[in-house]
Order: sequence, then structure tokens, then C-alpha cells
Amino acid sequence: MQSTIPTWAAMILPTILAITVHEVAHGWVASRLGDQTALRLGRVTLNPLRHVDPLGTLVVPALTYAFGGLLFGWAKPVPVDWRNLHHPRRDMALVALAGPGVNLVMALLWALVIQAGALAFPLSQGLGLALIYSGVFGVLINLWLMALNLVPILPLDGGRIIHALAPAPLARVLARFEPLGLIILLILLATGILGALLRPMVQTLIGLLPGGTIVQDLVFG
Repeated sequence: MQSTIPTWAAMILPTILAITVHEVAHGWVASRLGDQTALRLGRVTLNPLRHVDPLGTLVVPALTYAFGGLLFGWAKPVPVDWRNLHHPRRDMALVALAGPGVNLVMALLWALVIQAGALAFPLSQGLGLALIYSGVFGVLINLWLMALNLVPILPLDGGRIIHALAPAPLARVLARFEPLGLIILLILLATGILGALLRPMVQTLIGLLPGGTIVQDLVFG
């Protein structure tokens, strides 16, 4: 895709929704399973300002995209008190899974936007391109965010799922390595290993979505 102002503008809404709805999903599922912490703190909201982490949501994604072409970042974590959950270990896994799960659903919805853009293009090229570009970014951002969060390293959602389901002795060992998780991820990102590991998953999922061929043609050429 060309780096034009309309193209960059098309990124804004998909990016905000991908990050915001991901966090809302964590808080909403937690509230349904017994923990109202996020709800009381006003984190189960579509207001993106409630989820912004200045470093992780703004600075790091801009730098990683500019220098490596791969979006990497994080929002302010949604607080969950496992002691309030009905079945703490199982429910923590479900809360963690909610974020990547909703990103997959949003990727499918953005794929339908691409289809709508393709249908609208003969009638209005401007509208058609706007829908296609937004849809393409929506698919990419949500699938990358889903794939990244499923990496089995704490504090990512994939690590949370494994930690919640692992036997207690193994869970305690995994928890000790959580402070190193972000460092490990940054090393994997800087060396290109992270992108190489996630790209096949993302490309496979793109191929399964309606409008996936348009994404592949525009992005992977």
C-alpha cells in the first residue's frame, strides 16, 4: 500500500477498535464470571482513552512500525482479581482468551467491509477504496494482535492461558519468569524471529477470510 494521507487515515479506526475492544472483552468476560473490578473502574467501555498506555499504545507501536514494519505495543492492562471469579483457574483462562477471540471476530467483520468496498468500487471509487483500505488494515491489525497475544509468554494472553491451566507447581515456575516476558518479546521482535513465527499464522488466516485475496494482493503482493 502507498503511504498516503487517506491510507494512514484508514488505519485510525481499525487500530482504535482493535485495541479498545480487546481490552473491553477482558473486562466484560471477567464481570460475567464474577469479578467486577474492571467494571467498577470504568474499564468496560469503548472510550479508547480509558485504555491508553502512553508508552505501549503510542510510542512503541509507532517506533516498531517505522523501523520494522510490524506493529507491536500494548494497552493499559484490564485489572482482574482472580479471587472474585467463580472458578478462578478456568475463568482466568477464559478472561485471557476473550481478547484474542474478539480480535478474530473483528478480523472477520473487517473482511466483510472489504467485500462491501469491492462491491461499492464500480459505483464510487472513493468510497470503495476507503472501505477496502480500512478493511485491509482492520484484518491485519486484528490478526497480528490476536497472534501476538497468543504467544505463550507471560504477561501476554497466551501466557495467561497456559499459566491458568498448568498444574500449580508449573504455574509457579512460569510466574517467576513474567518480569522477563517483555524483554524476551522485544528481543524476538528486534531479531525478526517474532515476525517470522507469527507471519505464517496470519497469512493462513487471511486466506480463509472473505476478501482475503484482496488483502494478500495489496499487502503481500
